[in-house]
Amino acid sequence: MDNSNSDALVFFGATGDLAYKQIFPALQALVKRHSLNIPIIGVAKAGWTLDQLKARARDSIGQHGGVDETEFAKLSALLQYVDGDYSEPGTYTQLRQALGSAQRPLHYLAIPPGVFAEVAQGLAKSGCAKDARVVVEKPFGRDLASAQSLQCILHENFPEPAIFRIDHFLGKEPVQNILYTRFANSFLEPLWNRTHIASVQITMAENFGVQGRGAFYEEAGAIRDVIQNHLFQVLACLAMDPPTGEATDAIRHEKARILRAVRPLGRGDIVRGQFQGYRQEAGVAADSQVETFAAVRLFVDTWRWADVPFYIRAGKCLPVTATEVVVSFKRPPRETFAETAPGVVNRFRLRLSPDVVIAIGMRVKLQGERMEGEDAELIALHQPGGEMSPYERLLGDAMRGDQSLFASEDAIEAQWKIVEQVLGAVTPVHFYDQNTWGPEEARALIADPGGWLNPKSGAV
Repeated sequence: MDNSNSDALVFFGATGDLAYKQIFPALQALVKRHSLNIPIIGVAKAGWTLDQLKARARDSIGQHGGVDETEFAKLSALLQYVDGDYSEPGTYTQLRQALGSAQRPLHYLAIPPGVFAEVAQGLAKSGCAKDARVVVEKPFGRDLASAQSLQCILHENFPEPAIFRIDHFLGKEPVQNILYTRFANSFLEPLWNRTHIASVQITMAENFGVQGRGAFYEEAGAIRDVIQNHLFQVLACLAMDPPTGEATDAIRHEKARILRAVRPLGRGDIVRGQFQGYRQEAGVAADSQVETFAAVRLFVDTWRWADVPFYIRAGKCLPVTATEVVVSFKRPPRETFAETAPGVVNRFRLRLSPDVVIAIGMRVKLQGERMEGEDAELIALHQPGGEMSPYERLLGDAMRGDQSLFASEDAIEAQWKIVEQVLGAVTPVHFYDQNTWGPEEARALIADPGGWLNPKSGAV
């Protein structure tokens, strides 16, 4: 497999929700910012025409960023459409004809994992997989066994360097900023270890529910939906060692290495919750045991992180929508100033969304004669504007053959191994009121003196 650019883009599921919300806006951005000028072929079974696909693309872009008439005209001229069943050989015959002289297509499977096998085999039998790349969407399996089965299916038809497992979280500018901040600033490295760090908290809070996707959420739950993938990747960015060399897979190797060192979760390491009212959602079972909130306690068994707890939680119908990391440092070995209520002292806070914030918390002296202090933060705030969307970035990388921001096979398997013993209803689900920080039982999971550190609304 060479590093030459893909000369065609095929996306299966062209009439679906993901294409509408993410792919079409990313395609216009790629045309505008990167001068994308290759055949773009949508494939679906909807009984549509090419004009209907173009109308869908216009509506999608209008709802998600705005139509640039000049760039949309260029995109529209590149669009083609193949209508057919994924199980029918004729669909792939049509696709091969639509590809024309293209020899290195990129196939994006924006479809349920259950039809990956059919599509991969159809591409291979028709010759469309030769010298091609393939992008697959999460969820990559439902557990370790199903993930390994999917790996085998893909490897039957594509070599590993041609497989791109997309997790859009890895394309987010703030997530990349974790790595950059860590490894571009030398003052952090001497402190970034068990000698100085007491604990790490990662919170992904959403102040909305399942938004009409109850049937989907019944199959996923918070652990499969965001913890096993998105938040474990954030953990890897925080805990990994510096990558060695400049190879595109150097970062992926370090992430996989650190994820393999994470101790598998036991039943005592997790609290699952469900917001009041979830069972009344359409598509949700009346006695559902699916978690809409989960909190876990993890340990990374390496010299750098031995005995440092990593606390991760994610939930819906919480008070705010924000994703935030807080690294708490240990207190000084003795109290120099005899304050009756000593403060937190030092924290390093990274807000990943909705705004990008880097904050350093420290103890500063209050005005007056007495040696007493208060907790304060030095804050660097960046308001997003003009950045590439995750899908624009990731699709562009995939067409160039750059796997740096895509999950590797061994990392995905390591992530499933961490949660393997706590998937499903193996622990009780506790109810919590909407607009609260989850069930009370989650408080007992964390040993930090200050408990869970809740993100505030707004930038700070």
